[in-house]
Amino acid sequence: MDTGYLDKLNDNQRAAAVHGVGDDAISRPLLVIAGAGSGKTNTLAHRVAHLLVNGADPRRILLMTFSRRAATELARRVERITAQAMSTGYAGEALTWAGTFHGIGARILRDNALGIGLDPNFSIHDREDSADLMNVCRHELGFSKAQSRFPAKGTCLAIYSRAVNAELPLEDVLKQSFPWCENWEAELKRLFGSYVEAKQAQNVLDYDDLLLAWAQVMEDPGFAAHIGSAWDHVLIDEYQDTNRLQARILMALKPDGRGLTVVGDDAQSIYAFRAATVRNILDFPKGFSPPADVITLDRNYRSTAPILEAANGVIAGARERFTKNLWTERMSAEKPRLVTVSDELTQARYIVDRVLENRETGMALKDQAALFRTSSHSGHLEIELTRRNVPFVKFGGLKFLDSAHVKDILAFLRFAQNPRDRVAGFRVLQLVPGVGPVAAGRVLDALDLAPDPHWALECVAPPRSAGDDWQGLLVALTGKSEWPQAIARARAWYDPHLDRLHEDAESRRADLLQLEQMAAGYPSRERFLTELTLDPPDATSDRAGPPHKDEDYMILSTIHSAKGQEWRSVFVLNAVDGCIPSDLGTGTTEELEEERRLLYVAMTRAKDSLTLGIPLRFFVHQQARNGDRHLYAARTRFIPEDILDRFEQTYWSPAAQNDRPMPPAPGTVDVSARMRSMWD
Repeated sequence: MDTGYLDKLNDNQRAAAVHGVGDDAISRPLLVIAGAGSGKTNTLAHRVAHLLVNGADPRRILLMTFSRRAATELARRVERITAQAMSTGYAGEALTWAGTFHGIGARILRDNALGIGLDPNFSIHDREDSADLMNVCRHELGFSKAQSRFPAKGTCLAIYSRAVNAELPLEDVLKQSFPWCENWEAELKRLFGSYVEAKQAQNVLDYDDLLLAWAQVMEDPGFAAHIGSAWDHVLIDEYQDTNRLQARILMALKPDGRGLTVVGDDAQSIYAFRAATVRNILDFPKGFSPPADVITLDRNYRSTAPILEAANGVIAGARERFTKNLWTERMSAEKPRLVTVSDELTQARYIVDRVLENRETGMALKDQAALFRTSSHSGHLEIELTRRNVPFVKFGGLKFLDSAHVKDILAFLRFAQNPRDRVAGFRVLQLVPGVGPVAAGRVLDALDLAPDPHWALECVAPPRSAGDDWQGLLVALTGKSEWPQAIARARAWYDPHLDRLHEDAESRRADLLQLEQMAAGYPSRERFLTELTLDPPDATSDRAGPPHKDEDYMILSTIHSAKGQEWRSVFVLNAVDGCIPSDLGTGTTEELEEERRLLYVAMTRAKDSLTLGIPLRFFVHQQARNGDRHLYAARTRFIPEDILDRFEQTYWSPAAQNDRPMPPAPGTVDVSARMRSMWD
């Protein structure tokens, strides 16, 4: 068979794409260490396409990524490559099992619900809904009235989530990550037990349950063998970002590793705060006997050689890693710059000067980005960009599902599907004028006691203050219609409430119309709610603000949000100890190593130009009673003396005319005499 579709791959990419294929034997486990900018996605797409070209059944391939959009894009690439490889064109079936860990888990749990003790109509709560339910349990146990301040609902949910995903005892989670909550261990155990009981009573799963329940049923050998046998090939992207629970699921799916491929980069493991662990990828090869094969992609197609030399020097200091040195054929005489400035304000002025200079030479603002360790570090830069009329977009705003009007419609759909969902019901019922928390609670209590909550919803006594609006709600909730007409009915019911609740109703209507259009692409309400909860869009029209007159704008982003992105010119703010590494990230060796990887990720986003700012002084915002204090900073410890020759070092201060002293005022004033006279 013609393999010309592999010709554009380099030797290591090709080795990964064809590994174990073509000899009628399912391959041994494979780990692909894919360095930054090394063509990881292209290689993975070619591997899947090569499997299909060689006769693999697309229905028996499981492909898991960390976003639904990434899975969709990967599937499109696979189809394109496969069609190119087969002279008659590819007319086979699409990859039906491509998605996120959580999305695949939801499908498996729903398909097997009756056999594993679940109701197939279960709802899935997002983080905010889960926090609300946690708060209800917290209040019912009396912890909200504790004499000593009990952890807030968000903190409680974060502790619970960390314990589940990291598979650690509550005692260890509190000691390692939430030491200020250690005294509440017994109460938190009671709270989490109550929270689980509440979810089960309401036929609800939260985000973490989708992995936890999947992992727990995989402990049954028969179930694990049945699920694992559904796929001949399992491929996982971004394996360095998996947690212990996900690794356990994977090993239960393919305990011998046959047909298993994982792709990732230990040097880009930066999500420990989500319970991801770099140990999963570091320990993967020795999890099998014989060990998994390892192929390294070390040719970089993004950055210039000097940028890679500097980044290699930073990551070389890591205590444990898969050894690789990124290389490229993109030569350049321009080294990355270490620019020392007096303070953060001067750093901001320097960056804006360079951004505008780059723009004058033809580099678009969108090709330039400023990256920072935490969102608060960009304050001075945002002010300077605004002052000088440079448009910018900052990554990390509210997500689509965080807006009230979208959450209202989704709660309506969940409540219509599952009337035992108290969080959804509590939100929906209070949209009716005259219905408050007490009245809503009574209705939900009645539904809980009824053997058939759908029937009870039509028969329950309406709150006296609801009036005619109550009947309108019941008609909208219980009316029979096919999907996606059901969301149109929900939107029609909600429309007058939108005018009543929000001044900017028109922009919010546009969001809900977009939501309805999105719904048309899903086969059922259950699938729509699951996918949207697990992988929401990024923004809403009412949060976007007025459009820029200039379509071009600079990018501001945290390093975490920048992962996977690239720009021609990158500015890294505050490359000093206390910021990178963060003073909160130096408690353990593991935390410090992740901070090193953060800097490495930031540096490898740059294609042509890289600048790291080193302010000698920066302010730390303390509690109001302490005021604000400033610190004198040292260059980040991740750029030691022995790699300084890989950088161009400069000191920058504003132009002399900006620092000229004020001309003397006319006349004279004897300040000393005046001060003495105060005490005469």
